[in-house]
Amino acid sequence: MSIQIKKGVLELCVLAVLYESDFYGYELVSKISENIEISTGTIYPLLKKLKDEGYVTTYLEESQQGPSRKYYKITSTGKKEKEKQLQEWVNLVDGVNKVIKRGDK
Repeated sequence: MSIQIKKGVLELCVLAVLYESDFYGYELVSKISENIEISTGTIYPLLKKLKDEGYVTTYLEESQQGPSRKYYKITSTGKKEKEKQLQEWVNLVDGVNKVIKRGDK
């Protein structure tokens, strides 16, 4: 998949995963990477952007494996944004599928 397409939907993916539960950065990468190949270098700038926009908040939690971990939690504003982006995604996929299927005729 091209990098441009991934970047366009990665914000929705992060919000969707955080809608399920709070995660720290590496966990988010692992969870999303189960379906889409991404790197940690991609996720952290996006998380900062989401935090700056008020879609996520952070908190520290002690870790038995080392230093405290910064967890990301979706806000109510982030939940609304996730629903908005999800509807936009569904509409886009539907439209693209109609165009592609037209080419098959």
